[in-house]
Amino acid sequence: MSERYRIDSLDLDANGVARSEGKVTFVRGALPGEVVTARVVRHKPRFDVAEVESIERSSPLRIAPRCAHFGTCGGCSMQHVEPRAQVSIKQRALEDTLWHVGRVRPETMLPPIVGPAYGYRYRARLSVRHVPKKGGVLVGFHERGSSYVADMRECHVLPPSVAALLLPLRELVGSLSIRDRMPQVEVAQGETVLALVLRVLESLSDDDRTLLRAFGERHGVELWLQPKGPDSIELFWTPGGGAASALHYTLPEFGVTMPFRPTDFTQVNHAINATLVGRAVRLLGVRDGERVADLFCGLGNFSLPLATLAREVVGIEGSATLVRRAEDNARAAGLGARTTFRVANLFEPTPDAWSALGPFDRVLLDPPREGALAVAQALSAPGAARPSRVVYVSCNPATLARDASVLVNEGGWRLRDAGVVNMFPHTSHVESIAVFEP
Repeated sequence: MSERYRIDSLDLDANGVARSEGKVTFVRGALPGEVVTARVVRHKPRFDVAEVESIERSSPLRIAPRCAHFGTCGGCSMQHVEPRAQVSIKQRALEDTLWHVGRVRPETMLPPIVGPAYGYRYRARLSVRHVPKKGGVLVGFHERGSSYVADMRECHVLPPSVAALLLPLRELVGSLSIRDRMPQVEVAQGETVLALVLRVLESLSDDDRTLLRAFGERHGVELWLQPKGPDSIELFWTPGGGAASALHYTLPEFGVTMPFRPTDFTQVNHAINATLVGRAVRLLGVRDGERVADLFCGLGNFSLPLATLAREVVGIEGSATLVRRAEDNARAAGLGARTTFRVANLFEPTPDAWSALGPFDRVLLDPPREGALAVAQALSAPGAARPSRVVYVSCNPATLARDASVLVNEGGWRLRDAGVVNMFPHTSHVESIAVFEP
């Protein structure tokens, strides 16, 4: 059933929000200020979901999407919005979430961190399906709101070198004996090398191996095989036939090179990451002689730059594998003497466990989407030793707001600054950075 809607706002998933007779309708593809005709595709007691069919009055924020697959492919949700407006929408979403979820407001909103709008996605997980009815193998993101693989022939958020491989990958997988048993290709673009991780659920034949080597040589890409979980990956082929991977990225402001494996967590957008690290370090305001904690430190993305300034950086991470990698990276960078890395579950640090780590002058937090509630509680506990500043890098505004509420409303901290980080242009994903002081 189609109806006419006047769009009031956007939700956190970049859907238009319309209200009529006390019921909310989320209209996919609509923008604030627009009047649209849309077809309801899902009824719920408290809300409906609709798809735009036609636009009666268009928003000045609307632009023509660059990609022909926009609207079908689930990789992007905001290509129809002017890029600067996307950032403004995310900034507003951050402010609204901090207030409505956490009942906190920053004293100052930081300028947003922005970068290239296209060709930025240096990490991606592409699904693979052999679909004879569609002519063979498909390689790409899922269709929007579906488990089906989009029939992708181009992609503008992937680097051009990766997007150019979409069709050759379809041909490659289609030629393999295990084309029905290779569900995924993970992409990891380094500074000088592109790596592809092929998820293989059966052993390769000799002919398969020959085809893979020829593909790697022809396109100059590293090929890895993953028969089980992420830790099972093994290097199959690398340009030049060497035995070691050359994957790495750099943080030029700090003279740091970060080697990584293709399934290690690294930020999707290398340009934004370099800017973010620089801003986080400056906001933390580390002084010579200080002891700094980097919580959820991963490979040392923040730890190593901080170690160029601090007396000691203690990186804490739940994964023993990542801790070993961080230690290796610190030694390779000549920063081993100024860094210490420890394995700990940061989702359950009691005030006593936090105190046992010793006093820190400053703390950097970079948690996953689950946030850092237990850390916020430990930092807010009565009598707890407090660092002079905490910088919180967030990939989920809802958990940032929750944790900020604990720090501010229970612990008496100030939320001094906050701002968005546009790590994922053309998506509704909101990353941010916040500064707390006692």
